[in-house]
Amino acid sequence: MRRAIPATILFLLLLGTWQLYCTLGHIGNDVLPSPSHVARAGWDDRGDLWANTLPTLLATTLGFTLATVSAFLLSLLIDRWNFARQAVMPALIVSQTLPIVVLAPLVVIWFGFGLTPKLILVALVTFFPVTVALVEGYSTTDPDAAALFRSIGAGWWATFRKLRLPTALPSFFTGLRIAITYAVVATVFAEYAGSEKGLGIYMQVAKNSFRTDLVLAAVAVTSAVTLALFLLTHLIERRVIPWRTATDGRWEGTK
Repeated sequence: MRRAIPATILFLLLLGTWQLYCTLGHIGNDVLPSPSHVARAGWDDRGDLWANTLPTLLATTLGFTLATVSAFLLSLLIDRWNFARQAVMPALIVSQTLPIVVLAPLVVIWFGFGLTPKLILVALVTFFPVTVALVEGYSTTDPDAAALFRSIGAGWWATFRKLRLPTALPSFFTGLRIAITYAVVATVFAEYAGSEKGLGIYMQVAKNSFRTDLVLAAVAVTSAVTLALFLLTHLIERRVIPWRTATDGRWEGTK
């Protein structure tokens, strides 16, 4: 809680500055509504806002899970065979050069307005950082420890499971946190391009109705969902690799 105080103070200062600017500058609500006006508008429309948040959260979590599982399986292949690394890594890099603004409408055209295009887009956007984090994490394995495993007759799978994977977990969670921030944005882009429900289509309808306050309310919800998922990765990391507390000063009890 103490570590959250500086960020909270900065956030409140920004909100206060925004509120004063709108109040003293007499800015119209259709141009830039104040934070209090956005909060009231979001609360008044909370039922519709919540109904559109659930599909976005579902698509984000399912697409991100699909990307994480696929990234892990591919990292196994890359770690096992050097040929796979040389063949796959360039393709992964090229996949990240595709602009999401262009890709989202195409995916919707190809796969319709259901859940499938959202899952595909989220997986495409988040697949790369998780895969790279795992592969780079494997490469940090101590050569002496690997030699010790070979000397006692451990096979590739035993070495991977007991040495290489635990070594890669800190890098994996770093990549996971990077990817989760992209996942929500990718879902919103897919919904904005074409969807029946979700925060993306909610923003589009509000924008077309000149309800800037509702657009910003949806943006606030999107940010809150992203922050919650980001913090969730920290909690999972503390459960999965508690030994990192011995060397990472970010967590309590390490100093």
